[in-house]
Amino acid sequence: MNPITTGGIAPVDAKTLPEYAPTTYVDFSQPANRAAFEKALADVRASFGREYPIVIGGQHLKGEKTFTSTNPAKPSEVLGTFSAASAEQAKQAVETAYATFAKWARVPAAERAAYLVEAAKRMRERRHHFSAWMVLEIGKSWGEADADTAEAIDFMEYYAREMLRYAAPQPVHQMPGEKDSLVYLPIGVGAVIPPWNFPLAICVGMTTAAIVTGNTVVLKPASDTPGIAWQFYALMEEIGLPAGVLNFVSGGGAVVGDTIVRHPKTRFISFTGSKEVGLGINRLAADVVPGQIWIKRVVAEMGGKDGIVVDDEADLDAAALGVAQSAFGFGGQKCSACSRAIVVDSVHDAFVEKLLAQVAKFVNVGDPATYGTYMGPVASDRAMKTILDYIEVGKKEGKLLVGGGRVAGAEGWFVQPTIFDGI
Repeated sequence: MNPITTGGIAPVDAKTLPEYAPTTYVDFSQPANRAAFEKALADVRASFGREYPIVIGGQHLKGEKTFTSTNPAKPSEVLGTFSAASAEQAKQAVETAYATFAKWARVPAAERAAYLVEAAKRMRERRHHFSAWMVLEIGKSWGEADADTAEAIDFMEYYAREMLRYAAPQPVHQMPGEKDSLVYLPIGVGAVIPPWNFPLAICVGMTTAAIVTGNTVVLKPASDTPGIAWQFYALMEEIGLPAGVLNFVSGGGAVVGDTIVRHPKTRFISFTGSKEVGLGINRLAADVVPGQIWIKRVVAEMGGKDGIVVDDEADLDAAALGVAQSAFGFGGQKCSACSRAIVVDSVHDAFVEKLLAQVAKFVNVGDPATYGTYMGPVASDRAMKTILDYIEVGKKEGKLLVGGGRVAGAEGWFVQPTIFDGI
């Protein structure tokens, strides 16, 4: 078997790598940082209108159909046109990843880790570019987007070091007369299906964790955020990741997603998204199909419903600020968002007063491309309609304190910050 060509990347050494440290966030109150981010936004806007392919085994291909990615703050603004792969192309991607796996699995861990270190370095150098894509494609504020990019960088740095740790000699209990060793082995092709709400961090994390451990990947990005996923794919291509290790296959979940999950040569699925879709993936993966010689592994991170408890010993000012930030950061579109505050009776009225004051003070709604905007649009027209439907339910079941509808006159998918009191 011919060895895979790794492009001559130099292996990394755990002894010479700096100790892992999380990436610090950008301080946008500094004029130089604001100017740099404004330029990144302008540069991304200048790239609008391009067409983006699917990529299988390093070949850039057209899909069966196309779809567009638009700015949720200005839906008339088209970021790009993306290929929607056919089921046959999705199958081809899995077959290509499977053929590549036999070679990639034998690349030394130090070389695989080197790709992540190099990708993290270049993403850090161009972090505003990646963040600007998320501001314009999914409506994140500057701070939310920057945190997403920082987490993506951290995933790559951390996983590179973890791979070196796992590749080192492992402690085992030696029995008399035996010479034992423990070696971690890659398992095969992974179907990686990331969400739209953390479209860079989770996409990068799930993908690079699989790649650095010697597996190959078919990446199906969320249909609302194919652009930022493409920026990540292009980065990995730029650093010389061998063809076929990472395959980029955009398109619909019913066509691409179901096909790569069902394929007999898919070994594992990494998914983050809704409970409904996650359970559907789990059902598909559990069905052994002809030609399948293993039980597929599924890692599914699904939606949550988080609450914050405020008791009579709480610092009510801090509690009100924390609830407001958690509930309305990125429009509450994340499983870690506070969807309900559970408040003891004795501090209820005082807490509500402070919470409403905090929301009025800093939860301003507007175009997230404008510096200082705290809450931008929701992800899509579909998401907005769902939220507005739930708001109508809330009006019947609770007391509306603030908000309660769509932002009047807005072009994009803007919903007012809304709070109900259940008492």
